[in-house]
Amino acid sequence: MFSPLIEDLIRALRCLPGVGPKSAQRMAMYLLEKDRDAAGLLASSLQQAVEKVGRCSRCRTLTEQEICALCNNTRRDHSLLCVVETPADVLAIEQAGNYHGLYFVLHGHLSPIDGVGPADIGLDVLGERLSEKQSSDEGAEQPKIRELIIATNPTVEGEATAQFIAERARAKGVAVSRIAHGVPIGGELEYIDGGTLAHAFNSRTVL
Repeated sequence: MFSPLIEDLIRALRCLPGVGPKSAQRMAMYLLEKDRDAAGLLASSLQQAVEKVGRCSRCRTLTEQEICALCNNTRRDHSLLCVVETPADVLAIEQAGNYHGLYFVLHGHLSPIDGVGPADIGLDVLGERLSEKQSSDEGAEQPKIRELIIATNPTVEGEATAQFIAERARAKGVAVSRIAHGVPIGGELEYIDGGTLAHAFNSRTVL
């Protein structure tokens, strides 16, 4: 129906999450018919990002630098480390604006059935971070990371990953906490699913 180049463009656009055949076709037609300047800018930006963006050697988030701006920021609390599954999770927490520590990005979660083990999500690198020591005021060495905050998703795989990481962090003398999951602000209890309510009750706090 379309020329080979247009068909290739439509197939390429379908790699985006949530984009089906019809959506990809509309995008391709819009870029070619209505806004070729935007198409050129998109192609150029995507090519540069693919060539230059890699992973931070400290936290594994996406960056074009060896060490990302967050890890290099001396004003952040370097004794707090928040573990998340994706770079998008880092953006979400940063936009919330109330966390000022550092991050570690897994790029996934443990899933033995899919062949995803600890090394595949960087837990060897995380172990090295947790093993770093510093001298206390009394002269004794203590973990450089004071608290590990686990913010993996509340899925079966996310919970299993959280437990795996927590056990190994505690073995290194690092305090571990898990972000709470429960009823969203503005939510009504009658519309909340049972699993979310169970999390809310288990994570209740004293008033």
